[in-house]
Amino acid sequence: MSRRRMHALGAGIGLLLASPAAAQQAALLPPYAGVYQPKGVDEVGLWHEDDEDERQLAASNVLIRDERLTGYLKSVLCDTVGKDRCGAVRIYVLRCPVFNASMSPNGTMRVYSGLFLRVRNEAELGMVLGHEFGHFERRHSLAGFRARRSGSDAAAWLAVLAGTAATYTTMSSYQNVQLAVYGGIYRHDRDQEREADRLGVAYLNQSHLQPQAASAVWQHVMEEAEASASAKGLKKPNFKAIAFADSHPPDAERAGYLAALASPDGAGRDDGADRYRAALAPFLGQFLDDQIKLNDFGASDYLIQNLATTGWTGTLWCKRGDLYRTRGNPRDLIAAAEFYANAVKLDPTLAEAHRGLGLSLMKTGRASEALVPLQTYLSLRPDAADAGMIKMMIPGESK
Repeated sequence: MSRRRMHALGAGIGLLLASPAAAQQAALLPPYAGVYQPKGVDEVGLWHEDDEDERQLAASNVLIRDERLTGYLKSVLCDTVGKDRCGAVRIYVLRCPVFNASMSPNGTMRVYSGLFLRVRNEAELGMVLGHEFGHFERRHSLAGFRARRSGSDAAAWLAVLAGTAATYTTMSSYQNVQLAVYGGIYRHDRDQEREADRLGVAYLNQSHLQPQAASAVWQHVMEEAEASASAKGLKKPNFKAIAFADSHPPDAERAGYLAALASPDGAGRDDGADRYRAALAPFLGQFLDDQIKLNDFGASDYLIQNLATTGWTGTLWCKRGDLYRTRGNPRDLIAAAEFYANAVKLDPTLAEAHRGLGLSLMKTGRASEALVPLQTYLSLRPDAADAGMIKMMIPGESK
């Protein structure tokens, strides 16, 4: 096969793989089409696989089985996309400290616990859930499956054709076309993400929630990445760059077009921050513990302070104390003691804050000051797993 024919074939394949979403501008909310059923062999097969995955998911040991939390998420989703659309969605919350959510073709939505630390209100949460629902409504999983199958089939045939005339020129042309094929697949993924973003903000535009939150989500993501890099002594990330194999648009691009697509009339709407804080409160300590264990000091400190923009709580001060005490530099221990003291002032019943305060004071050579908070911890948690160890630190308590 000549080089010209190889390049022409590659260009044609690239056009076939390019998603029509790439040419779309700000999407209007599509009309609701009613309860959907899979059509065709490909889609029926995907649904069957997802049904089996959902059965395994329901038995997973990382699943957070709390009807209040899943019910709250369902209500935010319905407020965002509309009650007619959200009825077929089944939500599962996974204990995993990363910023992620996903949606399967059969209506299964997975929400990772790390998401809750990275949004501050119902509007921001609604954007993420609406984005995933947009993938579902536009059948992106099916389109992505077909794009990958077409691309891999084309690449396989090109390899056969190139092998019939295995010269340096032919193989070089084949490699270029192969890159074009896979580049088309990645471009298709990015276009799907852009379309889901546009649908997410379109849902918010027609909801009672504030659509400007759509851009704010990605501003937070970039700020977290900057804080993480700074604490590690790394240079600031380039949020405008895009790698060949990126499946998502650059964060700066997303923040920009989401801000432009948000309806100005929605700027004064409720963002649901108070309702969100109340729903998250029972789980906040656990989710922050999981985040701190990732050993990313800059990101964790940013997330805690970002959550505190609407007001510090005893739990937030306590977990910031845990973060600094875990890193353990001498200046960190002094800061940790101050954070724990703030937590105790806000919530004297917070046993973990008394414990952290006592341990921090012990490590900074202030043993006499540490006795009262450690004793208070034992009185609040006499059956604590570490009660024996704490008693050994208090004169007269170990007997």
